[in-house]
Formats: sequence, structure tokens, C-alpha cells
Amino acid sequence: MIKNFVKRLMGKGSETPKTQFGQEKRIPFKDHRIDPSLIDERAHDVVRTLQERGFIAYVVGGAVRDLLLGLRPKDFDVATNATPEQVKACFRRAFIIGRRFRIVHVVYGRGREHEVIEVSTFRAFLESADAKQFTGNEKTSRHALAQVSHAVDASGRVLRDNVWGPIEEDATRRDFTVNAMYYDPQTQEVVDFHKGIQDAKKHVIRMIGDPAVRYREDPIRIIRAIRFAAKLAPLGFKLEAKTASPLKKMAQLLQDVPPSRMFDEMLKLLQTGHALASIEQLKFHGLATGVYPLLDLIVSRAQDPLVHQALLDTDRRVQEMKPVVPSFLLACVLWSDVRDAWSARMNQRQPLFPALQDAIDEVFDSRIGEVSGRGKLGADMREIWSMQPRFEKRLGHSPLGLLEQPRFRAAFDFMRLRAMSHEVDPALGEWWESFSLADQSERERMLEVVRLEHQSAQASSGKGPRRVRATPASNPKETRPAAESSPSIPSESSPTSSHASEGTQSGEGEGAPARRRRRRRSPRSDSPPASQ
Repeated sequence: MIKNFVKRLMGKGSETPKTQFGQEKRIPFKDHRIDPSLIDERAHDVVRTLQERGFIAYVVGGAVRDLLLGLRPKDFDVATNATPEQVKACFRRAFIIGRRFRIVHVVYGRGREHEVIEVSTFRAFLESADAKQFTGNEKTSRHALAQVSHAVDASGRVLRDNVWGPIEEDATRRDFTVNAMYYDPQTQEVVDFHKGIQDAKKHVIRMIGDPAVRYREDPIRIIRAIRFAAKLAPLGFKLEAKTASPLKKMAQLLQDVPPSRMFDEMLKLLQTGHALASIEQLKFHGLATGVYPLLDLIVSRAQDPLVHQALLDTDRRVQEMKPVVPSFLLACVLWSDVRDAWSARMNQRQPLFPALQDAIDEVFDSRIGEVSGRGKLGADMREIWSMQPRFEKRLGHSPLGLLEQPRFRAAFDFMRLRAMSHEVDPALGEWWESFSLADQSERERMLEVVRLEHQSAQASSGKGPRRVRATPASNPKETRPAAESSPSIPSESSPTSSHASEGTQSGEGEGAPARRRRRRRSPRSDSPPASQ
């Protein structure tokens, strides 16, 4: 492998034709007409900083494609001949990440407003035959791979690719021609090696090299092909026939990809503003099943009212440049599983909220498993699900307390989608929308209306105010809410409503009889004295 690499650097080895790396073509501004105002200033700053330090640097990949199409890219990547360590030394907040591909994240800003520019080093184009062969995968061969720069597994999938090379080889090892162009915001030139500009004008998504070999090198390219086809379909783009034909046959290679990487790619597929289109592309190319268990589930439930509304809502928010989080979409997809498991536990007479928490644990473990970011993802989903019963309680101060919860907005949006799919009364969603936007006096008026309606409903049913038996605080078993015997979410008319709960907790239920204290019997005067 080292000998072949040295031969290429020295210009020797005629067995490797130069044409496989394409022919460099530089396109000036007058021909491509990229609007400089569409370029993120932070990406421009990264390129400018690296060039000032003497390195070559370009904006690269999908951002250049979008710029050529007149679109504002969502993400900007930079490619350079600087090594990861050299890139890190150029910026105050830069972090080297990854083992399979070592890249650098240059961070601008802090907190929720921070932005990351991903910087990669030009990589050499090496044949799989020259790489070190491993029989295991990234997990089983982790320690052995630690000191290896270029390695593949038995199927030809690349496990390590950290051999640096010239820009023309870096372009060849990229996936699609429309993603293999480089743009210099300083000179406003586009560098193209594989006729990417021509394919962009023809609206063709074409793989560089033999598609079957490229999919085998990195099976994630199958998911990327679907994602680009969905994203660019509104602009008239289609996968080239030779690029599309191996997709279904090669899908089995995805079984060897680590679950965390598959989970991340699934989120990219569903959270880039084209979730429904991506699902249609998966079905069209015969990939509705067998890709990734959780993705298979989403495809099968895409037409369920709640899931369909969630996918529509996610696409809408991305188009409006609003943030989206995976916890919300996955909470919608898995809600029916949680609801069924919750109901089953309630039928076994398990208390309401413990039953819900156990159902959440079961569904999360079976459907999502061990993925990166599991802790925060699970916590957010748990809060969204756990707050759903509280939306049905509108008596007393419960609504005011619910508004103060940090995850109220996400939980409310979830309940709103349930109302839109008629799982709950749409009037409930409208009430909470008005209540959350109202001022304090209007909220008090709305709560008073709910209280009067509740009293009127009780009077018309002939039940009257419920008499609550006072119970000592030291005996919590007798204060168990009656609603825990049913898996349905409690409502205002339930005995566990806020007013009833307040009466029980204070020990002074409305209309409850006064407690009779048992009088202690005095010892008789003629009884024998106690022994000392």
C-alpha cells in the first residue's frame, strides 16, 4: 500500500490512469453567478483564516450545489489541505472528532445559538485492495483499528479513511458529482473535477465511479442517495438509472453499520424538510423495509393520523427556518406503543403514573436501544408523554402550574397534534392555546368558567359536590386516586380533579363531617398497679 502511494506521489505507476481523478476545471463568477450574499460569514471566515495561514481551503459539497441552484445552504462544510491538528491550531474553539473520518468542528457562538463549521482534510483515493483487511466491524475491531489509517472489512466497507492526499483525489472519493465541487469565496471560483456543473444543469444525481463499489465502501451512501433524491425532486432532479439500480440489492449491507450512525442518518433523512418525500422515495426504490428497524416503523406508520401530522409539522418548521428536535417526532411515532403498554399495565391494576413510566421504559428500550444522546433524548420524550394527562385537568391551579414546566411548549404541540388527529377533543387544544397566550386576568376568568361548567355538569347529573373523607397524612394508602383503576386520562369530572385533590390533601373536603376523636379510657382506680 505504501509503495503504491509513493509511486502516485512521484508520478510513477502507469497502471493507474490519471483520468480516473477527473479533469480540473475552474469556472469563474461570470459563468456560475453564485450570489455571495448566500454564503455564511462564519464559513467564509474559516476559509479566509486557513488561507491566511498558507493553506488551501474551499467551501465544499452540498453547499456548493445549493449555491449553484440559487438556494441558501443550511450547512456549510470546508475542505483543506491542512491536517486536523493544523486546523485545530488555527481557531480558538475547534475540536477534532471521529475515528473513521477525522474531522474538525469549528464552533461559533454559544448555547442554542451556536453554529458549527465542519472542516475536513483532503483525502487520498486508495483502492480497497491496498487497505488493511479486518474480519470484524468497527465495534469488534476497535482496539486493532486505533493505529490504522486505512482499513476495510470483509465486504469492502471502509472502516478507516485517514490518509491525506491532493484535492483531485479528494474529489474522486466523494459520492455524487453534484456534491464534489469546491468554491473559493475569496476568488469566487468553482473547481469541478467530475462534470458536476453539467449534471446540475441536467438535474441528474450521478455517483462518481462504479455505484455498486461505492455503496459497498460506505453503505450509508444508500441513505444519502434517497435523501438527495427527495430534497432535489421539487427542482426536477432524479437519480441516474445506473446509480439507482443497485439500491435495493445493496440494502443488506446496512445491517453492518453501527446503530448510532444509522440513527443519525435516519434523523438527517427526516429532519431536513423533506421527511414525507424521503418516505416516498424509500417506497419507490423498494426500501420500505430492511433499512433500519426504527425507520421501517416510521415508514409503516407514515399514514397514521398523528404520525402524518408530525411529519408535516416537521417539514413545515424546517421550511420556516424554525428548530426541530428528534424527541418530538419520535414521541409522536412511538406514542401508540406507549399508550398500549400503559393500558396493559393499568389493566393489571398498576397505579396510573408508575404504569406510564414503566411503559415508556419498555418502549424506549425495544424501539430505540443504545444510541448516541440516548439520555437527553429519553428525558425529553418522557416529559412530553408524562405531561399529557395533565392537559385534561383544568380545575384549580393545575393549569397554571403546567404552564411553568420547561417542556410545556413541546408537550402542548404534541397534544395539539393529538387533537388535530381527533385522539382528543379539538376544543381542548383550542382552550390551551388561548390559555397559554392570555394575560393573568384572562386566565383567571377562563379557569372560573371551567369551574362553573364543572359545577353545572355535576348538578345536572344529580351528583352534587363530592364528599371527601378526610384522611390522616400518615396513611398514604387511603389517599390513592380513584382514577388509577383506569388507563384513560383523567378529566375534570373525575374524582381526581384538582378540587377533589386539594380537599383530600388538606384534610377538609367540602361538606365532609367533622372528625370524631376517640376518647381514651381512664384506668380504673381499683386496677392493680403496673409492675416495676
